[in-house]
Amino acid sequence: MDTTWCHQQDQHSTLGTKKNCCQTSTSEQHGHNMVSSTRPASVPWVQRRAVVQTSTSELLRCFGEFLNGHCRKLKDIQGGDAVLWLRSVDRSLLIKGWQDTTFLNPANIVFLFMLVREILPEDTETRRELQGVVLTCLYLSYSYVGNEISYPLKPFLGEENRNQFWERSLMIINLLSKKMLCINSEPAFFAQVFSELKAYSSVSG
Repeated sequence: MDTTWCHQQDQHSTLGTKKNCCQTSTSEQHGHNMVSSTRPASVPWVQRRAVVQTSTSELLRCFGEFLNGHCRKLKDIQGGDAVLWLRSVDRSLLIKGWQDTTFLNPANIVFLFMLVREILPEDTETRRELQGVVLTCLYLSYSYVGNEISYPLKPFLGEENRNQFWERSLMIINLLSKKMLCINSEPAFFAQVFSELKAYSSVSG
């Protein structure tokens, strides 16, 4: 089911939040199938005023176009294929009872896009490389903004082994913990990332 979503912004809801953006609050347990992460007590996606509407399908198309434009050396796969990986993981977790509702909604796609755009090398050439980055970022997105306490690791591994997965996860956490906090607490930053993703609609449309 597609989700129609209205992005909103409240100009004075950022007061008193910038200090939180400098704190790291994600912990990982290595070598296990599941990981519990420490996240903020609430992830409200802030209080906002309506400014624009979008949908899950539209933002996923934008995400696919971003991948096509960012990774120009990709030869054996397209960005749209990566979108199928996202939907496949989401559907699998729903069917197997790991989540009660779908994870893929516009706000969570914005969060995922923020991680991928910072981590994915422009010289990515193969399906294996792209899948490794996208699914690792998807797992961290689930762990940080998902509704459940923990998720199974297997659906996110793709063709990688666990060591590669955890090494990349730690790298992302070390580099982007501040931004993962800021996108939840600062409406201006969320709006900026959302606008950058939405800009790819002109390409996909």
